[in-house]
Amino acid sequence: MNTIKKVALSVSIAIAAVATAHAADPQTGAWPATKVGEATPRAKGMPPILAKNLATFDDLDFRVYTKQEWDDLHLSHAKDIVVHYPDGHTTTGLPDHIKELDFMWTFAPDNRITEHPVRFGSSDGEWSAVAGFIEGTFTKPMVLPDGTVIQPTGKKYRLPMATLGHWNKEGQMAEEFLYWDNAAFMKQLGVGN
Repeated sequence: MNTIKKVALSVSIAIAAVATAHAADPQTGAWPATKVGEATPRAKGMPPILAKNLATFDDLDFRVYTKQEWDDLHLSHAKDIVVHYPDGHTTTGLPDHIKELDFMWTFAPDNRITEHPVRFGSSDGEWSAVAGFIEGTFTKPMVLPDGTVIQPTGKKYRLPMATLGHWNKEGQMAEEFLYWDNAAFMKQLGVGN
């Protein structure tokens, strides 16, 4: 099975698991879930490099992403990172990735990620994945790239998502794969069928 098929299968499993996952007992050796504002629990048997990368993912989503602290994005992302988005397009480099990320707050100023019920990765730390939820409220007009404006509906969203990172030797993601269902997202916003 090639790497992309393995990635897709792993992410599919993570997204399916996110709806039913629960925090495991660290004494059992399971890799526990994490939540914003809580210390990352220790997991018996987790390789140190993987623990480091997963902790970086938590910081990325809970602080850097949620609070839009883009000056710290380099702590988790290589300068020339390649990011794959759910609709199939990619960006290269931090400035283009930040531009894509910023869009979420233009129509939902409370956009955030506050939990990772699923976290796993390879023992060598080369790959790691988290699954969680993107949450917020559609309270401002959404301006699409073609200039179309979608008026806010006031609806809240809680969208399952997963992020898979391919880490370089410097401890940054060189490549990132983002997964969520755009049709389900638009439906939750009250603008899709």
